[in-house]
Amino acid sequence: MATHYNRVVEKYFVQNFGCRATQADGAALESLLAAKGLEASHDRAAADLVVLNTCTVTASADDDVRHTIRRVHRENPAARILVTGCYAQRAPDELAAMPGVRWVVGNSHKTQIADLVSLTPAAPSYHSHIHIGDIFAQHDFLSAPVEDAAGDRTRPNLKIQDGCNNRCSFCIIPYVRGRSRSAPAEQVIDQVRALSAKYREVVLSGINLGRWGREPGSSMRLADLIRVLLAETDVERLRLSSVEPMDFSDDLLGLMADSPRIAKHVHAPLQSGSDRILRRMHRKYRPRHYADRVLKARRLMPDAAIGADVMVGFPGETDVEFEESRTFIASLPFTYLHVFTYSERPGTPAVDHPDSVPMPVRKERNRVLRDLAAAKNRAFREHFVGRTLSAVTLHEPCAALSTNYLKIRLETAHEANRLVSVEVTGVTDDALCARIH
Repeated sequence: MATHYNRVVEKYFVQNFGCRATQADGAALESLLAAKGLEASHDRAAADLVVLNTCTVTASADDDVRHTIRRVHRENPAARILVTGCYAQRAPDELAAMPGVRWVVGNSHKTQIADLVSLTPAAPSYHSHIHIGDIFAQHDFLSAPVEDAAGDRTRPNLKIQDGCNNRCSFCIIPYVRGRSRSAPAEQVIDQVRALSAKYREVVLSGINLGRWGREPGSSMRLADLIRVLLAETDVERLRLSSVEPMDFSDDLLGLMADSPRIAKHVHAPLQSGSDRILRRMHRKYRPRHYADRVLKARRLMPDAAIGADVMVGFPGETDVEFEESRTFIASLPFTYLHVFTYSERPGTPAVDHPDSVPMPVRKERNRVLRDLAAAKNRAFREHFVGRTLSAVTLHEPCAALSTNYLKIRLETAHEANRLVSVEVTGVTDDALCARIH
């Protein structure tokens, strides 16, 4: 008997969880679905298809996804739920067993989603069958057309790199994102050229952004690409998202310092300031190497934002090792921190460590570092009272973001998507007060 295929979806809703790369993937998925003639819904409860583009970096991220699946199914029981992204790549069977889930599609098959949902037989949930240990699975580079890269934002997020070849003992991302791969330089140039016609600031992002161009046979590196973007496009401000510390080469830092068109913003994941913890994490640098890069950035860019990802409660982390990390962090000119509590990820080497740090201890260490970060951020912001900063105005009324990554509350509302000079008049708990200069 022949299988009958019918169009089964009229309206779709895409919800993204997690990092900038996931947000960029979600924009690309929306473009692919729209190209199939499907209509975007602004209301999840009114959608025929709900796509959940997931994160799995922590247990909390997994919990958020499962909670959302249950809520979608409760509020819109007729909706077909498709779960994709990193959680879907890691644990497809777990997700497929949940009521309401029709399809589970891992990252490696994301490019097939539009075909799958637009013409599909009435069948059980689809599985990608890419398991956690298959880190060499082929993953396509999913990229949104430039007209869809920003949605209604003023700072479009352009993913130019995906995947990771590192094997940090705590991290699941290489297993669910695949090996490092770069968008072609010509494609990036065309995309930035098109985006710069509409937006003042473009954010370059990736899973391991500093590895752009490192594929065999490539002679270009990230700094080379940025030089070309500055020379061949009219982009007014480029901002780099997270770059691994040892990829902040002298060349890249010098370029960032010399060009007024590059945001003065350095984000370099640290994870721990303890040498012994870094070794157990399988990180590729020691605290002295990290400090060298951060201090070089501060010398070249005295007013730059300098941020880091830091983890507490890694298996076996002693009080002494945590204090080593806290002291190291306190000694460096950070302006903000993203503090994470270690979360066991099945399939990673760290999960087998026999000495788990009790959760109350993890939470207390998280609080200590967040308090430290808040104090550093406040002192950094107070430094700019009475000074002038360059900022991009945002869609939120009276909101802007400075070149050095400070939230700004303007005295009066201004048109979004403009580069402006602002005079800083004061500070709030989390922002600067300013007026257009």
